[in-house]
Amino acid sequence: MLELLLLISLFALLLWHRKLADRVRSLESTVETLRRQIEADALPLPSAADAPAEATKAATETEAATVPDAAQADQEPAQEMLTEPEPMVSDGATVAPPKPPESFESRFGARWSVWVGGLALALGGIFLVRYSIDAGLLGPAARLVLATLFGLLLAGAGEVLRRGALPRLPKAYTGAMIPGALTAAASITLIATTYTAYGVYGFIGATPAFLLLALISLATLALSLLHGQALAGLGLAASLIIPALVASDAPKITFLFGFLSLVWLAAAGAARIRRWHVLPVLANLGLALWVIAYALGADVLDPVPPGAALLVLIAGTGFLWPGLAFETGEEEAPSDPWRRLRALFGRRPRAILWSASLSVLFAMLCLTVIDTPSTTHPALMLTAVAGALAGLGAGRRAGAIPALFAALTAVLGTLLIALTQMAIATTPATEVGSGLLGGIGPSVLGALTLGAIFTLCGLMFQHRKGMDDPDLGALWALLASAVPISLATITFLTEGMLGRDWLHGIYGLAIGVALLATVERLWRRERIPPLAADLLLLGTFAAFTFSLHALTHGLVTTLGVAVLGFAFVLATRTRPWRGLPWAMVLAAIVIGARIAWEPTIVGPDALGKTPVFNALLAGYGVPAALLIASAFLLRDWPGRRLVNALQGLAALAGLLAISILVRHAMNGGVLDERVPTLGEQSTYTLLLIGLSGILMTLDTKSPSPTFRVGSMLAGVIATLNILSAHLFVLNPFFSNEGIGTWPVVNLLLPGYLLPALGYAGLALYARDRRPKAYVMMLSLTGAVLAFLWATLSVRWFWQGPNIGDWKGFLPAETYTYSVIWLLIGVGLLALGSRLDTRSLRLASAGLVLISVCKVFLIDMSNLEGILRALSFMGLGGVLIGIGLFYQRILARSHEAAPPAGD
Repeated sequence: MLELLLLISLFALLLWHRKLADRVRSLESTVETLRRQIEADALPLPSAADAPAEATKAATETEAATVPDAAQADQEPAQEMLTEPEPMVSDGATVAPPKPPESFESRFGARWSVWVGGLALALGGIFLVRYSIDAGLLGPAARLVLATLFGLLLAGAGEVLRRGALPRLPKAYTGAMIPGALTAAASITLIATTYTAYGVYGFIGATPAFLLLALISLATLALSLLHGQALAGLGLAASLIIPALVASDAPKITFLFGFLSLVWLAAAGAARIRRWHVLPVLANLGLALWVIAYALGADVLDPVPPGAALLVLIAGTGFLWPGLAFETGEEEAPSDPWRRLRALFGRRPRAILWSASLSVLFAMLCLTVIDTPSTTHPALMLTAVAGALAGLGAGRRAGAIPALFAALTAVLGTLLIALTQMAIATTPATEVGSGLLGGIGPSVLGALTLGAIFTLCGLMFQHRKGMDDPDLGALWALLASAVPISLATITFLTEGMLGRDWLHGIYGLAIGVALLATVERLWRRERIPPLAADLLLLGTFAAFTFSLHALTHGLVTTLGVAVLGFAFVLATRTRPWRGLPWAMVLAAIVIGARIAWEPTIVGPDALGKTPVFNALLAGYGVPAALLIASAFLLRDWPGRRLVNALQGLAALAGLLAISILVRHAMNGGVLDERVPTLGEQSTYTLLLIGLSGILMTLDTKSPSPTFRVGSMLAGVIATLNILSAHLFVLNPFFSNEGIGTWPVVNLLLPGYLLPALGYAGLALYARDRRPKAYVMMLSLTGAVLAFLWATLSVRWFWQGPNIGDWKGFLPAETYTYSVIWLLIGVGLLALGSRLDTRSLRLASAGLVLISVCKVFLIDMSNLEGILRALSFMGLGGVLIGIGLFYQRILARSHEAAPPAGD
């Protein structure tokens, strides 16, 4: 039944072909008529109806002049005239005529049916051989000979039709020509026949089968130059599948990847001749899949053959196709940074470069992550492949994609190699080797060499094309420092001498000197864009910082980073490079990371217990002092972001230095994770209040967003400390911490009274300088602290140094609370009226309301006798006095107000 359907399909295909042939003959007649009219100069070339007569005549003369003879005139000019009419000209601008949408009949009749018919022919040949086998009609040799003849017949038919029909087909159908479909069917038939002769009947061995299959697939690629990209894709797919079809007990990996490299070169050559874009993408992905399959399935890995194939891919992309085909003039870059970034990574031919870069990335990661035995260290092949991809990125205008993926390949590959070696290593890294050359191994040598290649590519790009292509130059300025420092950091942490590594230290110095010298040289020649110069300068600082970490440790490293950043700040006196002072910002970040890693700077065992005068004073104090000096020296720097960043970091570093010295001193010279006491926490709160006042003063003298925001942020953080620690966590009423035996001068003084006074002074100072909501927050916080100090002092008076809640309340103590709270309420009311501070008056009202609730809810039930009477009498007298006070204030306000009619 299936054979009958195939036969019917074949007849239908022939009928459809005859119909198309009639249409072709009609088109030939039309073309011939038009050719004769053009030669007789009787018919102008088709153009826009509104085109000037002179332009039409010139176009006709030009078109006629390009026809060398009558034999050629019936092909290209008339065909282009029918399929691609001249663009319309309107007001001096060229406007292409709208292209009519392709109909379903055109798609089905002229395109889909052709390729489906070709597939049907190929399957028909295969099924015919299958039928002869099942029916036992012919012997194996006869079957194969007939199948081969059928394939050759299809190929011959395709060539005959190509010679007769190809020049007359419109360009719209060149991708679905009948000759190409027949050739594709022939290729499939011959491949299937050859494989059957090898895999089913065993008539030929593996080597002849491989050679025949390769010959057929490469011939298909060659014929694609005549039949189109679809046939090329078929030939490429067949070439990539052949090694999997022809099995071998002892495959030769060198021969395998040599063949795959040849196939890739053939595909790239065909793509270059016909300027195809899809075929190279498929070739790149196919080669990468073979490398990945080999890496996952090999018992003993040999990275050289697949790495060499990837090198062929990179070299072919750089020099064969697309090569220099898209090295056109520079386009105007958009002003928006994100659009410029998208344009940088969207340069043509992006599809080919994305596929090549992704193929190299994933293939090399598979070669490096597999922990199977290897004949060659994977770091050496990684260095060659990633370095070659970096060279491609530095040598082409569309090199942003390969440059970025080269960096990813280098960093991720080196990291995977290091992690794999750490997993199987038996000797700690710090015990391997000694001296300058003691740590050199394949991994270290490969990583440092690869980093040097990136630096060389980046600096050469700056010299050659930095000013012509500033966007790509900025990317290479970043990679020239980021990649070598990243690679060196990986090898230093995994295989270096963590105490003092001369190899990595000198390497960092060399990278930094090379970057700095490049900036100096190009700046003198005025040949470096500002952004590239900034990135190279920051890369210089990163390289020198890495060198410091490799050659020093502990306090010396911390101080060295701070001094190095300050040296870059001082360099602004002689060089107007805007990237120099940002090095101090990076220095602060590096020091902050070191402090987070080791807060004691020198280690807990080496830290002395002497208050203030210990390693913390230098480790925290010197960077803070240099940050403050930098902010002062650069106060007139044109970049306000930098000034704001330095000012904020200086304030933070100063606060951190003082806080760490306080903690060290108040914990017996030990820095640990214990919860601070109330006295220690009060010190931090007072420091935040003082910092807020200092920043407010600086903002008054030299307005700055950093000072303004920082001052309010310090006040908010201090308030959060009050709400969390002073009120609840560290409150002696809950913690039962001893207060002391002295009146007033006890733990409650720094814990509550001094912060209350500080908040009061800060709120008074912030009036008319900060938002009213912020001033109100300060005033209310101060009032709460004063209330707590008075309340806890009353409890200390009645209960002694330990005022924990487990002791309960005495009747006299309860009465005293009412008296004190009312007195505080009256005092806040008077002070708020005197200073005209609404927040204090609101605090007074709230405190009086609390007192009223206490008297009616607590004193009425807990007090007896004279104390209950005195409590209510005092409350009533105070409330009447407050009411009289407010009545007088309201009366004065009413008298001072103008009459309603005025």
